[in-house]
Formats: sequence, structure tokens, C-alpha cells
Amino acid sequence: MKNLAACSEQERVTDPVAGSVLPAAAVAGPDGRPTRNRVTQLLLEHGAATAAQLGAELGLSPAAIRRHLDAMLADGDVVARDQVVRGQRGRGRPARIFRLTDSGRRRCGTHTYDGMATAALRWIFRHGGPHAVDAFAAEQVAALEARCRAAMEGAGDDPLARAEALAGALTAEGYAANASTIASGGQLCQHHCPVAHVAVEFPQLCEAETAVISRLVGTHVQRLATIAHGDGVCTTHIPAQPKPSVSSVRTDR
Repeated sequence: MKNLAACSEQERVTDPVAGSVLPAAAVAGPDGRPTRNRVTQLLLEHGAATAAQLGAELGLSPAAIRRHLDAMLADGDVVARDQVVRGQRGRGRPARIFRLTDSGRRRCGTHTYDGMATAALRWIFRHGGPHAVDAFAAEQVAALEARCRAAMEGAGDDPLARAEALAGALTAEGYAANASTIASGGQLCQHHCPVAHVAVEFPQLCEAETAVISRLVGTHVQRLATIAHGDGVCTTHIPAQPKPSVSSVRTDR
């Protein structure tokens, strides 16, 4: 099994320009959201803005904001044009004004779907009770389990080897997962959770996913952290397997 880096308990994000990994607090504002998300929200609210205007609202320098805008330009989330200045213009290039593209706006709509999913689960809970929510969660992860099991074919019986294969399968599903060996066994880390906002209110989704991991790895596992709970990553511990005892038989009698 590859000796991959263990999960960090601190949430970390990747700087979109330098590519280096920074603590989330380095690029997050008072409300805890990463700066890029806050820039997106402001552009959604105002329609268009310059880097200076965005920086003034976020308490950051125009240069810091431009780094995020350049990354958003590269991703196709914003477009830019020179700001039209009426009357006599001063020296230097005109300021650039940025607005969201259609794809950038679609990114803003994810929470709408989260809200609809949460409302649907609330309805299920009211009309069917907690067992109905459990059944719904189990059914939702059943298809994921089937796809991952097919992708893990040939991984063998060793739980740690299976965890590595599962990490690859989950990454293909969008979970950005990796597996690592630690002193007490191994652990599976998921750096993205597609249902995190919904699972905050309905942890049954996390519990159903943990049960899937246990079945696919082939042993009991323990969830140590979840993104839905506010942790930086979802971390699942895979206990070390006891080695079979070897008994010796005397043959000199």
C-alpha cells in the first residue's frame, strides 16, 4: 500500500495562483467562507465590480482580490472588460470591471439544490419518521456502493489494500479521497463531500456512507471526523487487523 500523507485535522485550501496549500483562515473572512466564494457572492449581488470595489467591501487589497479574479478568469467563472469612464480620464490603464459568467452563476445555485434536498428530507421525516430517513439514506448510497465495488475488483482481501482501491474509486466519484497507513492501522480521508450541507441536519447520510465504507473495506471502521460536522476532511479509521497466532508443536517427544 502506498504511504500517502495522513489527513490534516485543520481545514486547508489551495491558493489558486501559487498552487500552495494554505490554512483556510488565511483566505477566509469573518464568516468563514473562502475569499473566492465571497467574491462570487458580491458579483452575484452587484452584477459587476472592479477589484478595488471588491477589496473595499472585503477589507482586502486590490492586488489580493486580483489573484482570485485571475483564477476565476482562468476557470471561466468571470469575464472582464475595461471600465467605461465618462469625461476626462486620468493617466494609466482604465480599471477592469468583472462580472460572473453563466457557469459562475450556476456555481452559486448549488445551495438551492441543497435547500431543496434538506426540505425533502424534512418532509420524509415528518411523514415517515427517522426510520424513513434511514431507509432513504441507505438507498441513496446503494448505487455508490455498487459502482465502487465494481471499481475495486481485484483489490484482494487486505483491508488496507482495499481502502486504497476505495480511495481511488471515491476520487472518481468526486470525493477527492486518499488512503494512508498509520501506526494503528490505516485511514481513509475524503476532502470533499457532495452532501455536506444536507448532512449537517441529517447525519444519517454520513452514517449510511460509513456503513458502505465498512462493507467495501471488509472490516469494522470508525468515523473520526466529517466535513458536515465542521471538520476539514471526513476521516475514517481502519483498525489494524490482528495477526494470527502461530502455535508451535513439540516433535522431540
